[in-house]
Amino acid sequence: MKPRLLVTGASGFLGWNLCREALPAWDVVGVVHQGDAVPPGVAVVRADLRLPGDLSRLLDEAAPDAVVHLAAIADAGLCQRDPGGSFPLNVGAPVHLARLCAERDLLLAFASTDLVFAGTAAPYTETDTPDPVCLYGRQKALAERLVLAAYCGALVCRLPLLFGEPSPRSGSFLSGMLRELRAGRPVRLFTDEFRTPAAATCVARGLLGLLGNTHGICHLGGPERLSRFAFGELVAARFNLDLALLLPTRQADLTLACPRPPDVSLDSARARRFGYAPLPPAEALMALKAPDMVTGSFVVQALAWYFLDRA
Repeated sequence: MKPRLLVTGASGFLGWNLCREALPAWDVVGVVHQGDAVPPGVAVVRADLRLPGDLSRLLDEAAPDAVVHLAAIADAGLCQRDPGGSFPLNVGAPVHLARLCAERDLLLAFASTDLVFAGTAAPYTETDTPDPVCLYGRQKALAERLVLAAYCGALVCRLPLLFGEPSPRSGSFLSGMLRELRAGRPVRLFTDEFRTPAAATCVARGLLGLLGNTHGICHLGGPERLSRFAFGELVAARFNLDLALLLPTRQADLTLACPRPPDVSLDSARARRFGYAPLPPAEALMALKAPDMVTGSFVVQALAWYFLDRA
């Protein structure tokens, strides 16, 4: 029998992609709060992860061999506006889950973010001290520390800006960018904000490869440091869209929903020693299907959602 993997946030963008990557080797159980949007072949369980009782019940009923905790409120602007509302899911849930996994001796991977850094000393390694400038980053940095204090065998994966095919319920910033460009509408992209973007499928494979093989903090950044604008140029070239619609913008030109670090590029050498091999962004974009990249239930919101408020 295959080992059982419990994935929280299974209907989200990364969760959907990770479940699909895990299916050949794992019996996958996807945790959702509402709805049942998980890939075919994934069992669905519903839980409110903010409730400690639901977490205990979840582990007892699903009886997993390993847990990948991806559920979070990743909208940095929303976290900044509603710290009390985002704290239970972004900090409380992963810490309690870590305690439960430690008690049961279960493998645990927790997804964090490159936004735990201030962006003034990139590229960042796992030993660099977090110094976040936004509340979402502070919540994740606190969760990292408390998760590892509760369970020294846990794996904390700091993730970069992700792109790829959307789930039926959630897309990456790429979905919105394509929607605007295909409609002939201009898109403002930062020239002075740098990340190490990676395809969700590559990150999913990397995380699964690390699970059970190491613990502590591990970076899963992409292989190239790119500005948002430079990434937009790759997108426009890949999908034959008008480059003139990309408007170079500086952080200082706009009033932002929350502070943005200028450069949170990740050094992912440690993960590469365990076989992590993310494709360069241009190659990963070529590997994508050339569809609308927006599914029926994914509603594109205000343009700021794509490149300002999202992680």
